Amino acid sequence: MTEQKEMLAMLDEALEQALPKTQCREARVVEAMRYALLGGGKRVRAQLAMRFCEACGGAAADALPFACAVEMIQAYSLIHDDLPCMDDDDLRRGKPSCHKVFGEATALLAGDALQSLAFETVAGAENLSAGARLAAVTELARCIGMHGMVGGQTIDMEYENTPCGEDVLCDLQGKKTGALMQASCVLGCLAGGGSRAALEAAARYAGALGRAFQIVDDLLDATATTEQLGKPAGSDARQQKSTFVSVLGVETAMERVRVFTNEAISATIPFGEKGRPLAELAQALAVRLQ
Repeated sequence: MTEQKEMLAMLDEALEQALPKTQCREARVVEAMRYALLGGGKRVRAQLAMRFCEACGGAAADALPFACAVEMIQAYSLIHDDLPCMDDDDLRRGKPSCHKVFGEATALLAGDALQSLAFETVAGAENLSAGARLAAVTELARCIGMHGMVGGQTIDMEYENTPCGEDVLCDLQGKKTGALMQASCVLGCLAGGGSRAALEAAARYAGALGRAFQIVDDLLDATATTEQLGKPAGSDARQQKSTFVSVLGVETAMERVRVFTNEAISATIPFGEKGRPLAELAQALAVRLQ
């Protein structure tokens, strides 16, 4: 199993190679793409893809094209999330949001270009079979489209300044946050030649991890500082958004984190020792609260 430091180094190199250079007529949008994609982050989704590939018997490097693709999608979604027409956030990962540096139009185009590049990267993964690539394109498109990430953002906008119940909130975040996590896990299994049982276990893991991850994010938004988060703290409250904290309260929200984290860890059991890094990752994401 690949050590996390080595895995992240492999990923950073692959992302650098996947991005176009700035010596072109489109230099401005390329600079914005590079700013958003190479500007840090936990790389959780990429790690999920590579770890599930290993859990299914492959090598972490086998999943690099898919891992790069999900990070490109994540970067595109954050660019668009921060735009004035969406969440209107000026800070991301401790530095000015993409649109604050490059302007709204260029930021919008950079997000669009990263999404396109993600599918180009998946389709062009020559180290993987045509069947794996086709299945990956289908899964990724499904998880980020109108019934996935885009659908979640749509629900989020509909409920701005309007309280919602836990059922709506779970649907919203399951699509906005959880869907791309599920795609990451499934793509990792596809890269590793995973069985149907492995794909089902990956989906269970992703569902539980996605919920725990979002609840922790909501808790941090309510309790951490802007410096700690690298983005504006308390933005959910300022925008009068319903969150797991506002709906459940802090204590219940923290208990849900423990429950969902344990569910994610349980989903790694079928992978045996190869699933241990996935269990450790779930635990590490939960203890961000400490």
